Amino acid sequence: MEFMLERLSESVASADSLEKLARPLLEMLEIVTGLESVYLTSIDETAGIQSVDYARNSGELRIDEGLEVPWSDTLCKRCIEEGRRFTSNISEIWADSQAAKALGIETYASAPVCASNGSIIGTLCAASKRSKSIGPRARSALNLFSKIIAQHIERERLLGEVRRSNEYLAKFALTDALTGLPNRRALQDELGRLLARAGRDGSYVIVGMIDLDDFKRVNDKYGHVVGDALLKNCAQRIAGVTRDTDMLARIGGDEFAFVGPGLTDFDATNRAAEQIRARIMDCVSGSFVSEHDEVKYCGLSVGAVAVCFVTMDQAIALADTAMYETKRERKKLAAQSN
Repeated sequence: MEFMLERLSESVASADSLEKLARPLLEMLEIVTGLESVYLTSIDETAGIQSVDYARNSGELRIDEGLEVPWSDTLCKRCIEEGRRFTSNISEIWADSQAAKALGIETYASAPVCASNGSIIGTLCAASKRSKSIGPRARSALNLFSKIIAQHIERERLLGEVRRSNEYLAKFALTDALTGLPNRRALQDELGRLLARAGRDGSYVIVGMIDLDDFKRVNDKYGHVVGDALLKNCAQRIAGVTRDTDMLARIGGDEFAFVGPGLTDFDATNRAAEQIRARIMDCVSGSFVSEHDEVKYCGLSVGAVAVCFVTMDQAIALADTAMYETKRERKKLAAQSN
């Protein structure tokens, strides 16, 4: 038995999940208590439910994993409330227990699994249909194992919080706070990935630059609150007409950009780029209603190109040049109409 306990102890030390920790602990608990069913539960006090998460059964009594019972009338709850960690005559002490009657439990041992704030989040239990006594060694093991499990759960909770915080910070670092779109850094990462793939398979990449025309006039006339609302509205409209495979990003004050995969055919990719450009041009011009004002907005300038075998800086520069050509044409047309 000593060899088996040593082997199980090694399994516990290397456990990287609650299941990998609980299984060997339950096996050890079975050995030291001699009881036929040992199991670990979790407690949802809000829902009033106790669930059996992991169990080990070696005799007639079976406590199955996945079993859920009302927490209000469990043997564990009675043990905790009465300070009775162990009893070998349940039929006398808790004769009114429906759970004990249904399962035929006569011997029961339980230790609470507590969170760092002292709340009870589960129990570690051992039970038998026969009346049996367990010694100090077994009782100490039950208490020790429940504390080891509690520490593991707390560590997993803290690691989960750290993981979620890191995920949030990573997302925050790649997201524009105002519009919720990816930012310049995220766009550069995606463009680099697309260009690398294009270099391998000879496909093209669509790169577009977008500039809101006369945005300063909106800020000067209506204020920054309306200006910010216009930026968010434009972001939503543009996102609605780009492809699912495209990434739209806000890369500056009134500047947006988009990148997406193209085909291996240059002409076909160019046509796709022009179609996206036209949709973006059409989706923003016209009236825009903010919380307090209706703003007549002249629209934006968009340049989109198909590129391959270029650097990121070259790709952005080509799209920027195409955008400024559009801007010059729009200004020329506006001057002619006036």
